[in-house]
Amino acid sequence: MAVEYQCCETQFFIRLLIILLLVLFAGLMSGLTLGLMSLSLVDLEVLAKSGTPEDRKHAVKILPVVRNQHLLLCTLLICNAAAMEALPIFLDSLVVAWGAVLISVTLILLFGEIIPQSICSRYGLAIGATVAPVVRVLVWICFPAAYPISKLLDFLLGHRHAALFRRAELKTLVNLHGNEAGKGGELTHDETTIIAGALELSEKTASDAMTPITEIFSVDINSKLDRDLMNLILEKGHSRVPIYYEVPTNIIGLILVKNLLTIDSEEEVPVKSVTIRRIPRVPETMPLYDILNEFQKGHSHMAAVVRHSDKTGQLSSNNNAHGRDVKVDIDGVKTPQENTLKSKRSLQKWKSFPNSNNSNRGGSRSRKWSKNMYSDILEIIDGNSLPKLPEKEEAVGIITMEDVIEELLQEEIFDETDHHFEDS
Repeated sequence: MAVEYQCCETQFFIRLLIILLLVLFAGLMSGLTLGLMSLSLVDLEVLAKSGTPEDRKHAVKILPVVRNQHLLLCTLLICNAAAMEALPIFLDSLVVAWGAVLISVTLILLFGEIIPQSICSRYGLAIGATVAPVVRVLVWICFPAAYPISKLLDFLLGHRHAALFRRAELKTLVNLHGNEAGKGGELTHDETTIIAGALELSEKTASDAMTPITEIFSVDINSKLDRDLMNLILEKGHSRVPIYYEVPTNIIGLILVKNLLTIDSEEEVPVKSVTIRRIPRVPETMPLYDILNEFQKGHSHMAAVVRHSDKTGQLSSNNNAHGRDVKVDIDGVKTPQENTLKSKRSLQKWKSFPNSNNSNRGGSRSRKWSKNMYSDILEIIDGNSLPKLPEKEEAVGIITMEDVIEELLQEEIFDETDHHFEDS
């Protein structure tokens, strides 16, 4: 039979204080269960690295506590259950049985569940950081009972991995943070567009951004740089012009228009006599990120997009792009004689280049630039043995650095010539 305590006795107030502490403790455990367990490790790591100074301190304190989430969950639930089960025992000595049940249910529901969870769902980071030392102590106290249960949960449910967003989800998240979404985001339209373009760039291939071979302006290597051709090149306004041999689909190189400034159109110099740079060849299925990385190597800012007629779709080359099966052909097809002459000429120009022995940072850049410049020159030997595309390859278009940047920005880039045509 339970001992009953009368009002205003010492034991009555002691029991009343214990009941109050049990309700507060149960409410704290319930609130922490919602507040701490709703914080993912990714969210906490983001806050710890890039949050406000206050959020950083809170996240650093909470991260060690929530890292083993099943152990934390078992600890909080055990403490909450113990407090709620002990509450009717102390109430029974103060009121009748039906009153103890009614009061305990009311106290637990209102002050042990609703209010604490409402507060912790809003201020869970600050509250969790404040009581983190207390939670550590509770974990050690409940460890004998909580650890086996947490291991069983790990075995049955597995560890709770970081919830990272997929590309499509991350793109939607970025759009929701834009100021145009009406949700209070700070990102401008240009920022959200560029981020979305960067996320989509790996899914796009060369065929998505290239200019078809039928729409490009190219010059036959056997043409002469007379007044008509020079005026046509000037009218197009391109900084680089592809050079083909025999047929427009056989793109073998390119010329820089600035190299034609010193050429007199009255002399009708053959195109094969000017400096022709090699043009890389990339498969039409090559991702744009890989093409951008190839452009960054400095060989060229323009590449010929080729299609394979065989079933394997393999392009033989010495350059592997990020471990994928797609390849980039930088040097093109060369004859042994061309290789020998090219090697000698490159070595002579390399040795004679100014500041080639300079050890400072600027000198290193000059050496790298000069080596790339001379190693990519296409040698023409008496007009013979001009390179051709392999029989199983077909040039279907041209892609430039500008094309890739346009896909990144998801907007057209208009230069002076584009505006000139648009205004006309």
